[in-house]
Amino acid sequence: MNNLSELLLRVRDRAEQETEVLTPCVSEQDIADAEQVLGFSLPPLLRLLYLQVANGGFGPDYTLLPLVGDGRTAVAEYGPLRTTHSEYWPRSVLPILDWGCGMYAAVDCLAPDAPVLLFEPNAGPDEWADAWFLDSPSLARWLTSWLDGTGWWEEEVMMPEDGLQPTPWLDAARRLAASV
Repeated sequence: MNNLSELLLRVRDRAEQETEVLTPCVSEQDIADAEQVLGFSLPPLLRLLYLQVANGGFGPDYTLLPLVGDGRTAVAEYGPLRTTHSEYWPRSVLPILDWGCGMYAAVDCLAPDAPVLLFEPNAGPDEWADAWFLDSPSLARWLTSWLDGTGWWEEEVMMPEDGLQPTPWLDAARRLAASV
């Protein structure tokens, strides 16, 4: 079994433990339809999460958004963020989790490792690029931090006031400029 298979099994096990009823997984056709609407491909691991674990409803705190379906979905969130707010939402950055208060976890679908980004607009950034942070260098590491209880969102881990600050997403300004 390879690392990706093991990670998917761990995620599925944890999702089953923490969720009363997992939503049914999406189909390959659902993925193809979503990618058609989005205008970009999903990274392999994100695709497998929706195909083999569930259509959202699992993961850190507020849980992953469903990819498709009724109500709030990753695809439905992306459209308005891009069309109404392109000055602060880069192309091919898919929101996967709504932290509340305007904050999102999002996956950079253009990068090979699918980094997870944190959009945090509440600090009143001078430039929208200042609202973007690198939450994790890869979706795999982000999921592992959830599984291991080491994510910044964990109550025991939350950053103290004098602790390390989130790392800015260095590519934010360039990606935002290219997205308008």
